[in-house]
Amino acid sequence: MKQWLALGASLILAGSLAGCGGDSNDNTASDTGVATPDSIRLNFLGRYQTGEFDESAAEIPAYDAASQRAFVVNAEKGELDVLDMSDPAHPSFVQALSVADIAAGAEVNSVAVRGGLVAIAVEADPKTDPGYVAIYRADTLARLGYVQVGAQPDMVAFTADGKTVLSANEGEPSDDYQIDPEGSVSIIDISDTGNIVVTTADFHAFDSQADTLRSQGVRIYGPGASVSEDLEPEYIAVDDAGTTAWVTLQENNALAKVDIASATVTDIVALGSKDLAQADNAMDVSDKDDVINITTWAGVKSLYQPDAIHSFSANGSTYLVMANEGDARAWGEDDDAYWGTEGVGCAGDSSKGFVEEFRVKHLVHKDGFDRRCGDDLPPQLRDLAAGALLDPATFGYCGASAGDPGNCREDEELGRLNITWTLGYRTDSNGDPVLFDASGNESATGDRLMYDTLYAYGGRSFSIRDADGNLVFDSGHAIESYLASDSCMLGSGRDIPCKDYFNSGHDEGDAFDSRSDAKGPEPEGLTVGKIGDKTFLFLGLERMGGVLVYDITDPVAPQQVDYLNTRDNWSTEDPSTILSSVGDLGPEGLVFVPASESANGKNLLIVGFEVSGTTAVYEVEPLFD
Repeated sequence: MKQWLALGASLILAGSLAGCGGDSNDNTASDTGVATPDSIRLNFLGRYQTGEFDESAAEIPAYDAASQRAFVVNAEKGELDVLDMSDPAHPSFVQALSVADIAAGAEVNSVAVRGGLVAIAVEADPKTDPGYVAIYRADTLARLGYVQVGAQPDMVAFTADGKTVLSANEGEPSDDYQIDPEGSVSIIDISDTGNIVVTTADFHAFDSQADTLRSQGVRIYGPGASVSEDLEPEYIAVDDAGTTAWVTLQENNALAKVDIASATVTDIVALGSKDLAQADNAMDVSDKDDVINITTWAGVKSLYQPDAIHSFSANGSTYLVMANEGDARAWGEDDDAYWGTEGVGCAGDSSKGFVEEFRVKHLVHKDGFDRRCGDDLPPQLRDLAAGALLDPATFGYCGASAGDPGNCREDEELGRLNITWTLGYRTDSNGDPVLFDASGNESATGDRLMYDTLYAYGGRSFSIRDADGNLVFDSGHAIESYLASDSCMLGSGRDIPCKDYFNSGHDEGDAFDSRSDAKGPEPEGLTVGKIGDKTFLFLGLERMGGVLVYDITDPVAPQQVDYLNTRDNWSTEDPSTILSSVGDLGPEGLVFVPASESANGKNLLIVGFEVSGTTAVYEVEPLFD
C-alpha cells in the first residue's frame, strides 16, 4: 500500500538542511582522515541525570553536530529530551519535545538525526493503532510535519544521504493478544519535502509461506496470527549506498531484507540457534547455585534473537553486527484470569494473553502441569498436554530416565533456566505433538510431551553476519567468561572485580548471579564507529551493565579492546535510594560522535541508561603503541 502525504510548505526548509549538521546512530560515523589508532579506551566525561529510577527515562540517544545537541528518548515522560552538548562533560537540559498534540496519548519511541533533521518515532494510544514519524529541525526544534506509519514504530533510521527515513513498525499485540497488528517497515521519502511520500514494505507476500518459514526456523507462533501479524520488526540497519535495509525480527529469531527503492521485503532469513553442548557456547544457567558455572549443556540450545543491528563495510563487502539479547512473548501475565485459579482445576483463559516462558523445573516435573495451576501455567501449554518429559537419551547426563527428569530439574542443574515451551517437543509429520504416558512410553492415550531439546532466549553474545544473513562470527561464551575473569573491573575507577557481581541485575544492590537463569548479561544496544582505518563496535550490556568495545575491522576475527562500566556503587543498598551517586545502570542506546563533529574535538560515545535515567558521555581515546 502506498500513501501520498504532504507535510506542508514549511518542510521545504528541510531540503536545504540535508547537507549540513551531524550524524546519528543510523550509519557508521567515522573520522577517516585521522591517524589509525592501535586501540581505543573509554573514559568517563560526564552525565545528565533525570532523577528517575527504572522508568526508562533515558533510552535512545542521537546527536546533531551543527547544533551540538543530543536528543534522548525519555519513555517515562513519553517525550524527547533535548540536551546541550557544547560542553560534553556537563550535558544540560534544553527542553523536551512532546508529541501529545499529534494524537491523544501519543508517546516518543525512538529518534534519529541526519543533516540537521530529527526524525521521531511516535507510538499511538493504544499501541495497536497506526503510529507516526515526526520531523523536526535540530537547531530551532520546530516541527516540520508528521506522517502516519504502521502500528508501534519502534525504531527510525536515515539513509546516508539524508533523503529517506525508515521506520520499523513492530506491531506488538494487545495485552490479551486479541488484537495483533501487522508488522511493517515504512519508507519515507523526504527528498522533496513539500510532497513527502510514505511507502510501506509489508509481509503480505509471505502470508502463504507460513509452513515453509517455520520449517526454516522462523518463529511464527502467535495465537491465530498470520505471518504478517506475527512478524515484529525491531531494529534497522541501512547500507552505505542507501539501497538495502536489514530489519531484526527479534521474537521471530529472524532477519528481513528490504529493497528500499521498491519498498519490498525481498527475503526473511531464519537466524538459527546456538548449541550449548559445544564448548564455545557454554553458559551459566542457574541463579541459585552461588557459583560461576559456565559450562556445556547437551540438549539445550539458545535462540539468537538479536535486538540492535548495525551495518558496516569491510574489504568491499557489507556486514551486519547484531546484539543477541533474546526476548520472550509474555502478554496477559498480570491478568489473573489468564492463569486461572489454584485448586479448582486448570481454568486459565487462553483468550486473555499468551506467555511462552517457563522454567525447566516446572515444565518437566513428574507430577505434571496441574501443580502450577493458578500460578504460572500458560493455558495454551495445558491445552497441549498434562505434563512433559525429558528424552533420557539426551538428558541422561543429569539423571533423566523414562518418566523421570532426575536431577535435571534441580536448581543447580537445568531447573532454573527459562525456556520456551513452544519449541523442542517431539512432533509428527503434521507438526502435532507426539504424546507419551507418564512412564515415558509413546501412547495414543498419553498426555505428556517429550522434549528432545530445550530452547533458551538470547545468545548472550554478538554476531557478525554477511549481507545475506550468513553467520561469519559469534562471540560465543566470551562475554560471560570475560565478566567472570580477573581481568574485568567495574566502576569509573576500574577497581571493582566484575566476578564479585557476575550476571547481576539492576534492581538490587549486591545481586551476584541473579541473571544466569534468564539471559545473562543481555547484550542489547550497539553502535559502530570508524577511527582512521579501523572499525570499532560499542556494545551495551543491559543487565550487568557497561559498554564492551571491540575492533571489528576484520569481521571474522573481532578483538576485544576495552570495557567500561560506570556503575560505582555495588553495595547491598537499593539502587533507587542512592540514585544520585550510583552511576549508570542499564544501557539501552548508544551513538558514536567522531572528533570532527564533537564540541571538544574528541571522539565521544553517548549512552542512554534506561534504569538509572542517565545519559552518560564517554571520551573514546585513541591509543598508539
